[in-house]
Amino acid sequence: MTLNSNDPSWWPSIEANRIFSYIIVASSAGVIYDWALTFGQEIELIWRQRCSLMTVLYLSVRYVGILYAVVQILIDVPTISETDVVSLIMSIAIIWMSLVVNVILGVIMIARLNAMYQRSRKVLITLIAVFLAVYIAVGLLTAIRGRHSSGDELILSGTHQCAFDEGGGLLLFTTAWILGIVWEVVALCFAVWIAVKHFRELRQYSAGGIVGDCFAVLMKTHLVYFVSYVAVSCFQLGYLSPKIVADPYSLEYQLYYSFSQIFLLVQLFVLGPRLILGIREYHAKLVADSDSVIGMTPIAFQERVHVSTSSSV
Repeated sequence: MTLNSNDPSWWPSIEANRIFSYIIVASSAGVIYDWALTFGQEIELIWRQRCSLMTVLYLSVRYVGILYAVVQILIDVPTISETDVVSLIMSIAIIWMSLVVNVILGVIMIARLNAMYQRSRKVLITLIAVFLAVYIAVGLLTAIRGRHSSGDELILSGTHQCAFDEGGGLLLFTTAWILGIVWEVVALCFAVWIAVKHFRELRQYSAGGIVGDCFAVLMKTHLVYFVSYVAVSCFQLGYLSPKIVADPYSLEYQLYYSFSQIFLLVQLFVLGPRLILGIREYHAKLVADSDSVIGMTPIAFQERVHVSTSSSV
């Protein structure tokens, strides 16, 4: 349904939406800019390497992120007109793209943990079981949200807005995020446990070098990603507050929603790809700096690769 109005009472909403659109365009452009900045590394560390599962996952996250940014701009820029059907389709597509990328990042995390645990079958089965339980439930909740959603086009004093109504799906939305937090906490606990164990062993035997550095790189990228996920979750769970959602057309709500989207874009499409890019960059530097790595296969998200400790990703 399309609502066309020139009523001055809508002017605060128009102004709030305009500010919101500026922030969204800037953050979406930031995702594309980040891709441009790292494109040289991508060519060297991804495209010129042998194709593997991790290569496919990296490219999926990176280029779905660009598509996500473009669709987000089309939805939120007030000078771009879409029908209510197109607005609804694009809004639902945004939700599903976010879910798909979170699933891909979960697979990447499992691969990293599997390498850190030296391909332990018990750990791998446990991680897969928790991951599938969480994201099958999240997928079902997302499908229910999409089924009860509706979209309207608002033409207010010559500007265009997309009004997306989830049909009371806030509880489903919140439950899905809580399940996602459960998975991230489980993954972090596994990572911290094995990292602490390895660092203690390295200190005990006065060893270190490559293995210790690999674990340090893995833990650094994991912790940065986890902190970003927690920040996004805090914003998303904030929608439970009646004060925040009281007036979705207010400037305060639009600013809150804008910053939640900025953190979401950074978490998914900036820090997400770096879970792979960071460790491959470390490996490339290791190869360049040391002649002793010629006969060694590293932790670098390659097919069948190992360090001297048999750890692999």
